[in-house]
Amino acid sequence: MSRILVVDDQEDNRRILRDLLGASGYAVLEATTGEEAVASAEAHVPDLILMDIQLPGIDGYEATRRIKAKPALRRIPLIVVTSYALSGDDAKAFAAGADAYVSKPFSPRALLAKVRAYLPS
Repeated sequence: MSRILVVDDQEDNRRILRDLLGASGYAVLEATTGEEAVASAEAHVPDLILMDIQLPGIDGYEATRRIKAKPALRRIPLIVVTSYALSGDDAKAFAAGADAYVSKPFSPRALLAKVRAYLPS
């Protein structure tokens, strides 16, 4: 079973993703801060990471940079999922090392398709 690390400081957002991904057969790990995301990625080496941008402490851009800077974690697909969708934010996410970008509110079907593109069953 593929493990997905969901990084979001909002419980409602984590619950939506937990329910969606869990019902689709994925194991879900959770982190609420950028620092927790980096530590959890190191400890659990998930198969994919869904990263919010607006987080307490270090933001999602910095957490992404730190994760992608580690050789053992560099190959983990990382999808930014954020409501912080201003012009140019996708470019900032890709510059930080994100593999894909999804803006909130997202279509559950579209998000699952994006996840499955990186984690074929």
